[in-house]
Amino acid sequence: MSAQPEVVSRRRRLLGAPAIAAHRLALALVRRAPARRAVSAGSPAPVRIVLANAYAMGGTVRATFTLAAQLAEHRRVEIVSVRRHTKRPFFPHPRGVKVTVLDDRARPRWLHERVLAALPSLLIHPEDYAYPGASALTDVRLLRRLRATAGEIVITTRPAYALLAAAAAPGAIVVGQEHMHLRAHRPALGADIRRHYAALDALAVLSEGDRADYAALLAGAPTRVERIPDAVPALGGGVAQPAAQIVVAAGRLTRQKGFDLLIDAFARLAPHHPGWELRIYGGGKERAALERQIEAAGMGDRIRLMGSTRRLGEAFAAAGLFALSSRFEGFGMVIVEAMGCGLPVVSFDCPRGPADIITPGRDGVLVPPEDTAALAEALGALMADPDRRRAYGAAALETARAYDPATIGARWETLLEELQGRT
Repeated sequence: MSAQPEVVSRRRRLLGAPAIAAHRLALALVRRAPARRAVSAGSPAPVRIVLANAYAMGGTVRATFTLAAQLAEHRRVEIVSVRRHTKRPFFPHPRGVKVTVLDDRARPRWLHERVLAALPSLLIHPEDYAYPGASALTDVRLLRRLRATAGEIVITTRPAYALLAAAAAPGAIVVGQEHMHLRAHRPALGADIRRHYAALDALAVLSEGDRADYAALLAGAPTRVERIPDAVPALGGGVAQPAAQIVVAAGRLTRQKGFDLLIDAFARLAPHHPGWELRIYGGGKERAALERQIEAAGMGDRIRLMGSTRRLGEAFAAAGLFALSSRFEGFGMVIVEAMGCGLPVVSFDCPRGPADIITPGRDGVLVPPEDTAALAEALGALMADPDRRRAYGAAALETARAYDPATIGARWETLLEELQGRT
């Protein structure tokens, strides 16, 4: 997993515009297939959700599983996992939901599978982060699955999958789900989003800012744009205690998550709060660099990289304060998870998500993006004030209830019923 960004970069340097041109030509050929047929407005249509890897960890995987479980109460639901890299999923698969794998790397491949898997994808956009996990093998199998979705609803979890489904799923209702935000996409991918998202039946986004951006982008198009935040089930593990002198953070150890900025901020304030420590949960390619940064700051006994955990609720319950230091987000589900454990939150006001969740002065604090001095000041102020942490933590529990899976699931069900009814 850690090599994926490097692979994307190398492919883009070597292939660049020709790879994008080949992809666009391939999708143009796919679009020449028969036009969509009307979807019956009768019983609830089955749902297929296209996901990169149903066996990996990550916010998109968790959100997809939660959504699938809610929809499965009323419909047949299948998760189409483009690939599988391990026998055991990081998160348990939702009950009552079928999971189909297109490229199973956890078992020996047949010769024809190895040959196709060695060939680059043409149907997945080269500037989408799903591209390194795609190949001619996944192209063939995903195209076959999408061609068989007449009378169904297809929900996609990445722009590349949305573009492909809009071109390749005759007779289906296609709903794109945006887990990042419009401005975070690479230029050529953004151009194709602007060019072809009007072919989607609906687009679900996570933040109000993204809803406004996409509504403007798709003005005049039949595509329905809805803001539906991720459902966030309670982690369990108990409720945090304000007296705990631990700042906690969690996420992939990547540049996006900004843990280098958090380490810098904590190192600034640590001498003034000798009883406190910082714990960062998660794994990723930046671990070695972060370890070097911690050592250089002389913080080895105060800042700890805890690795990945399946017991994040317990980790949050042991802390007194949560920090989000991301350079950008699509939503920030981990904020809601922390709030659901009664943790006050200090976060960068990065694009997009934190400002939609946090009410400053009530359940947390927002500071300017990438401003480590402001982050240190906000953390320090709460670290010195247990009463304020207690009040913010109680309010955070109330905030988290708005993201209850049943509540969010009902909003999705309403959207799907209305889309099915209008066809």
